[in-house]
Amino acid sequence: MVTALITGVTGQDGSYMAELLLSKGYRVVGVVRDIKNFSGFPALRLANNVELVSLDMLDQNRLIEVLKEYQPKEIYNFAAYSSGSGMFDNPVGIGEINGLAISRILEAIRTVDKSIRFCQASSSEMFGNAYNSPQSEGTPFRPRTPYGAAKLYAHSMIGIYRQHYGLFGCSAILFNHESPRRGLNFVTRKITHEAAKIKLGLSNKLYLGNLDSYRDWGFAGDYVRAMWMMLQHQTADDYVISTNETHSVRNLCEIVFNYLELNYNDYVQMNKEIYRPDENIQLVGDSTKIRTELNWSPEVEFEEMLSLMVDSDLELLRNN
Repeated sequence: MVTALITGVTGQDGSYMAELLLSKGYRVVGVVRDIKNFSGFPALRLANNVELVSLDMLDQNRLIEVLKEYQPKEIYNFAAYSSGSGMFDNPVGIGEINGLAISRILEAIRTVDKSIRFCQASSSEMFGNAYNSPQSEGTPFRPRTPYGAAKLYAHSMIGIYRQHYGLFGCSAILFNHESPRRGLNFVTRKITHEAAKIKLGLSNKLYLGNLDSYRDWGFAGDYVRAMWMMLQHQTADDYVISTNETHSVRNLCEIVFNYLELNYNDYVQMNKEIYRPDENIQLVGDSTKIRTELNWSPEVEFEEMLSLMVDSDLELLRNN
């Protein structure tokens, strides 16, 4: 039985990865900051199947102890300060957890077992103010937030450890990916949750910023599957993971409200205080490399993903 270690196991991506690995017969060890205050998984069926271990991502000695104790063959790192609306919150903390902590993981692997395969949940935010669109593995990085800068540091260190020390380290350059487990601080979940409240008579307005902002949105379950495929490949490499399509916030609202048999124009209002102007260059991925080399492609379409999110929010609100 292969043992995999997942940091950030309680988050959206970590929980989907845990489900995927359990379905493939893995022993899954999930990292949490404090087991004593652990409140549970987004997917309750994981509760009895994932072994939990407490770990401060800044504690190098403890990290080495954990690798020696559990002897994982694969490590997936999802531990990070959130993106979304929090990309400028606590720049020092973001630098430590989203950046420096990855160097600590790589050093622990080099110290304990160089054969461990490592995959980092990297981010399209590294492209930032991109010069061109779409963005591929060869596009220059120009981060515009502390979040993007920290992710770029981690991405760079993975390349260094791969080339200099021969570690099997991969960076998955993830574009926006959503699911019913997405936090309410992300615009996709904010829209599906508030629309569900409106349908149930619990709200009557949804306030948003720029409705004509475009993003490349995929399904989180598809993206963690891509990361697993990266660690099964014979050679370590970095890959852009994206749908290669963009949708506007307006289009997202239209789909969600139509699914609920409502007209979004009756409920959505623009809030100038949270309005952000359009980017000069759209962030949209070019995932040709992983589609060609690993035969990966998304399985859940945009509208299907949104319907899953709406149904989940309706059920959540009714139960509460």
